[in-house]
Amino acid sequence: MAIQASGTMEITSWDEKPYLEIDDMRKLTQASVTQTVSGELTGEVTSETLMCYAADGSASFVGLRRFVGTLGQRSGSFVLQEDGTFDGVTAKVTGFVVPGSGTDDLGGLTGTFSSSSTHSDYPSMPFMFDYDLA
Repeated sequence: MAIQASGTMEITSWDEKPYLEIDDMRKLTQASVTQTVSGELTGEVTSETLMCYAADGSASFVGLRRFVGTLGQRSGSFVLQEDGTFDGVTAKVTGFVVPGSGTDDLGGLTGTFSSSSTHSDYPSMPFMFDYDLA
């Protein structure tokens, strides 16, 4: 039976660099991001994200996020695989716990993640996390 957790992630660092600039503002970038997580999940997330920007500034992205901290009364770490879109105003992200990535009290964790935020939310991003612990 899945449990639902919610909270916010606040961006504490964002280091984005283009690795291919195409034309008309189109580009491919890599971002290294650190976030503080609060709510039913408490801890820190580090992530690596690859982004493809269109000429209009919208983007699609994929990435891996590693969470270290506590989930309820359990502590450990796990990795989320994510993909998302940015339409110039709203960023939408969905993802899932990479099987076998949970450590310590979070070993056996499975789940899905979603977030939708706008520039007015920045640097905080609300999220929902539906999970199950074996």
